[in-house]
Amino acid sequence: MTAAPNATMPMAGMVTAGTAIQAIDVVKDYGTGDSAVHALRHVNVAFERGKFTAIMGPSGSGKSTLMHVLSGLDSVTSGHVMFNGYDITTFNDKQLTLMRRDYVGFIFQSFNLLPMFTAEQNIVMPLTLAGKKPDKQWLHRLAADLGIEDRLDHRPSELSGGQQQRVAIARALITHPHVVFADEPTGALDSVSSTEVLSMLRRLVDETSQTVIMVTHDAAAAAYADRALVFSDGRIVADVNHPTEERMSELVMEQRHSAAKLAAAGAPAAPVAPAAPVTAPTPVQNDPARR
Repeated sequence: MTAAPNATMPMAGMVTAGTAIQAIDVVKDYGTGDSAVHALRHVNVAFERGKFTAIMGPSGSGKSTLMHVLSGLDSVTSGHVMFNGYDITTFNDKQLTLMRRDYVGFIFQSFNLLPMFTAEQNIVMPLTLAGKKPDKQWLHRLAADLGIEDRLDHRPSELSGGQQQRVAIARALITHPHVVFADEPTGALDSVSSTEVLSMLRRLVDETSQTVIMVTHDAAAAAYADRALVFSDGRIVADVNHPTEERMSELVMEQRHSAAKLAAAGAPAAPVAPAAPVTAPTPVQNDPARR
């Protein structure tokens, strides 16, 4: 991926130590004038490398919008997003697509597995699209760690929801991404499968220093993280290290009570930000200029 006419995205050893990705005075508006929806209001936040961060907040608070602009799935109205020392808000569509394919892993609530392919084929799909051969040793290590080694030849319809999400996690990790974004990764799972997936993400961070940024409504899920942010009306209203389920539940309830008081006092409600489309990143074929 070219970040500038004669520059390429730096590899892991060249990344600024400490910070994986950073939003600087980020604003995201939908529409203009009186009907404008202010999804993000001058957000400033840095995410530490090798840490697990959860982002919480009610629907329309801006949490998913932040994830989308950080990962290059959506543009900003103003401000900057720094990833590996590059301002990705200056990238064109092709550069963003290559960044997402090669340096970012995605885990979606709906899994986004291709039904006609086996679990193994789904896992290696990012490499297939890039014209690269998979590292078989890494593939089988991921499958073994995620407990799906005996399911690699099964299609998604032959897997449970928890197994499908494990396949999606393996797909997100197969390229050794710099950052993994997880958008409500347990939203479609039962409580047992949810616990398994969250424990896997926690272990992934602890054992491999993978950077994980997760959007969730669930205070119990946020408690697996090293840090939790709470969004309200496009702003970060709380930033908690070592979150607990009880503390995050309290913060969410405080935001609900605050909104209820404003509504009772006749204050105009903040418009709800439209949901950005949550789809798998658009694949592109291997760029000869990058060989």
